[in-house]
Amino acid sequence: MEPKSHHVPELPSGADEFFEMSIDNVCVAGLDGYFKRVNPSWTRTLGWTAAELLSRPSLEFVHPEDREATLAGRQRLQDGVPLGPLVNRYLCKDGGCRWFEWRSVAHPDRRLVYAVARDVTEQRLAEAQLSEAKRVKEKLERQLVFADRMASVGTLAAGVAHELNNPLAYLTMNNALIIDLLPGLSAQIPVGQFSELSEMAAAVQEGAERIRKIVRGLTTFSRAEEERRSTIDVLPLIELSINMAFNEIRHRARLVKDYGPIPLVEADEARLGQVFINLLVNATQALPVGKCEGNEIRIVTSTDPHGKAVIEFRDTGAGIPAQLMGRIFDPFFTTQPVGVGTGLGLSICHTIVTALGGEILVTSAEGVGTTFRLVLPAAVATRAHEPIAASSPEEAMVCAAVLVVDDEPAIGTVLRRVLRHHEVTAVTSAKEALELLSSGKHFDVIFSDLMMPEMSGMDFYAELKLSFPESARRVIFVSGGAFTPAAKAFLDGVPNHRIEKPFDARSLRDAVQRSVQA
Repeated sequence: MEPKSHHVPELPSGADEFFEMSIDNVCVAGLDGYFKRVNPSWTRTLGWTAAELLSRPSLEFVHPEDREATLAGRQRLQDGVPLGPLVNRYLCKDGGCRWFEWRSVAHPDRRLVYAVARDVTEQRLAEAQLSEAKRVKEKLERQLVFADRMASVGTLAAGVAHELNNPLAYLTMNNALIIDLLPGLSAQIPVGQFSELSEMAAAVQEGAERIRKIVRGLTTFSRAEEERRSTIDVLPLIELSINMAFNEIRHRARLVKDYGPIPLVEADEARLGQVFINLLVNATQALPVGKCEGNEIRIVTSTDPHGKAVIEFRDTGAGIPAQLMGRIFDPFFTTQPVGVGTGLGLSICHTIVTALGGEILVTSAEGVGTTFRLVLPAAVATRAHEPIAASSPEEAMVCAAVLVVDDEPAIGTVLRRVLRHHEVTAVTSAKEALELLSSGKHFDVIFSDLMMPEMSGMDFYAELKLSFPESARRVIFVSGGAFTPAAKAFLDGVPNHRIEKPFDARSLRDAVQRSVQA
């Protein structure tokens, strides 16, 4: 379609030079929708020749998404309203586009529009980059807040685990004593009731054991201090990780354990456990809800030809699209919606595994599933602390003087019951214990809690080293979870035995026998 007129409008005296020299896009357009005159800047900016710009309706050069707003602006001009600023995009001859900011005024009598279009493309790009940077900053801030909250939750979890271990210890011990006493009472209890009581006691013990495993997981995985490597048996750590993630797993999939022989590894237990939990949760989230029987998560362990430990986490989920495979270990990359994933899980896994000298590999097929394969070097050294063998039944029971120092009175009570063949004194503070020793009282074994108010087990031990060095040697530390770095460093630095709460009667009795026979 040709313009109605090729007449070039004249400009006021002196304006021609400005028109031609302006670095902005200056034009005269008709109310018929055609350019009548354009300055050289248009050609420099868009690549179209002046003839091309004049020969077609100007709307054809406007980006399709901006044409409606441009037409509305033209209507305002026809109504006698000056236009500005209107921002739209004009198409370049090379296929790109430029952003223009327009200021226009119409001359109704001449049916002409006089306009200046300033190229603001660089400004718009800078604004877009600034907006993206702001979005990324806000996302990072949300993730940092989330990470901080998780650190706080970890600290809280460690404290909760420690507090749970005290009642859990005397709950399990008292229930174990009830189970031991029941056979002797069978003649005095009707058969039906005796059977029911036995089942009830067994159910309590089973429930307490489940709680113990959860608390153990909280204690292990809530550590936030610097890395502390030791020789680790992988299978118990996998089991602990399964316990922590099982509530997620059981609603979505069958869990299959395919455990083959696997060597010990050198690792930080909490960090390697974090890897296992992350991969289990990832596998779970890849599976649809409501198809538990058809979904599977399989954990496979083996030893590769080089003697390395191999752990595989396989799921039958949707798989990872091929175009995303190269980004899955990138920090903050996630396909999960906001509030579900931080995009840090797999990145952290990769960092932890590679720091151990291992590698984490992934294979995936859309619609089939995904496998994460961990390969870790086998441990060179043996375990730092081998379990101490229990005393043999043939060894004669030695009666000992036992001191229990624990701020939880129920712990002292249950230890009196368990160690009823010994002479047991229980106090609820380290200060009371020191007073007894100062009075000349002798004890063959001293069970001391590690975390106590006023004077901790660590401070108590330091005082014993100064004033009663022989008694310091007889201390066995009882801990509900040494969740502070100082407590862990202390336990690593002293030769004394330690028992973790909740404990069992056998371990306590064996500990007393070993101590008095040492």
